[in-house]
Amino acid sequence: MTDAATTMNGNSGGGLATRNSGEAVRKSLKRRYAAEKRFQMYGILAIVFAICMLGLLFTTIIGKAVPAFTQTMINLEVTLYPQDIDPDGTRDPQVLSRANYRTVIRQAFFDLFPDVTSRRDKRQLFEMISPGAVFEIRDRVLKNPDLIGERLTIQMPLSDDIDQLNKGQIDRNLPEAERRVKDKQIAWFERLENRGLVETVFNTTFFTAGDSREPELAGIRGAAMGSLFTMLVTLLVSFPLAVSAAIYLEEFAPVNKWTQTIEVNINNLAAVPSIVFGLLGLAVFINFFGMPRSAPVVGGLVLALMTLPTIIIAARSALKSVPPSIREAAYGLGASPLQVITHHVLPLAMPGILTGTIIGMAQALGETAPLLMIGMVAFIVDIPQGPLDPSTVLPVQIYIWADSPERAFVERTSAAICVLLAFLVFMNVSAVFLRKRFERKW
Repeated sequence: MTDAATTMNGNSGGGLATRNSGEAVRKSLKRRYAAEKRFQMYGILAIVFAICMLGLLFTTIIGKAVPAFTQTMINLEVTLYPQDIDPDGTRDPQVLSRANYRTVIRQAFFDLFPDVTSRRDKRQLFEMISPGAVFEIRDRVLKNPDLIGERLTIQMPLSDDIDQLNKGQIDRNLPEAERRVKDKQIAWFERLENRGLVETVFNTTFFTAGDSREPELAGIRGAAMGSLFTMLVTLLVSFPLAVSAAIYLEEFAPVNKWTQTIEVNINNLAAVPSIVFGLLGLAVFINFFGMPRSAPVVGGLVLALMTLPTIIIAARSALKSVPPSIREAAYGLGASPLQVITHHVLPLAMPGILTGTIIGMAQALGETAPLLMIGMVAFIVDIPQGPLDPSTVLPVQIYIWADSPERAFVERTSAAICVLLAFLVFMNVSAVFLRKRFERKW
């Protein structure tokens, strides 16, 4: 009886322990499932937060950039008096380019307001016209000298303050002491609006002109051409060097301390701050070799040094992804090591190499610090015609405009950021497309 009772107690104890163990497992599973759901929720919240911040960033930038794509113009009737433009009647382009077009514009503008007689009021009235109006007339006369002596209507830009007033960036209800536009100028502008002489047009100047001290005349073409020449130099220097280095390290270099040291240094160079490369370019390319400051060729060389590690690492990864069977099959058919690389391995690895190159170029396109060190922060008005001409680049142009006190440059800064982001998005989309289009799964 005692043994039977003991056995029954043992069985009941074992069953109780089993039930307790099963209950503990179920509770543990519930906790783990709950923790997993919380982790998923945290991940979703993080993604939603990132998307919201990104949307806020783009909304803010685009919202500020939209006014920069329009410009307030006036349709002004001017008379091209020969005595003011070409008194000798020679039609000499040098004489025509130096003619006093400012007087022509002043007289045409004052004719619209015959009641403005005091010198101070005339000065405030003429300040409503942009200095760029002179170039509008000059370019027309140089293109067609037969217009001299004619009366014609020319669309001219108004000043940046009047442009801001028309776009609602300057509150007309503020006291005169708290805004840049005077009460009389507002009244004169409203008279021009009522006469139908004011028109808001697409701002082509923003895309066709270089930099300027006047916001309504400033454009990004000079910076865009400087970025283009800089990227061309960067690509021509970095791509062949990086691919050659990757092929050697991955396919031909012996495994020893020297190659390991080189690989470690390449990985370390990829993490070096970009301004260090700017200091290197300043010391080597400009101070030692005497290359021109603020030139795309120097900027391209500096960015090429910065981009080399990125492309080398990407190219080596692409070469590693090619299956060894491709190499073995080529060797089996009698191909030499160089033929194996150039005819089989490199073409199959090229999509990955191009992807890494585009990403490296996109990174270089957005760099500012190394280019500031070599003088590409200079104020450049002329459009560069080659990699040796002085120029700036889009990120530096954005930096210059962001530091300008005029309110209108805030719009230009945001618009230039939108253009730069468009280029970067296009390059990254191209990288994704190339990878999806040409990659092979083994």
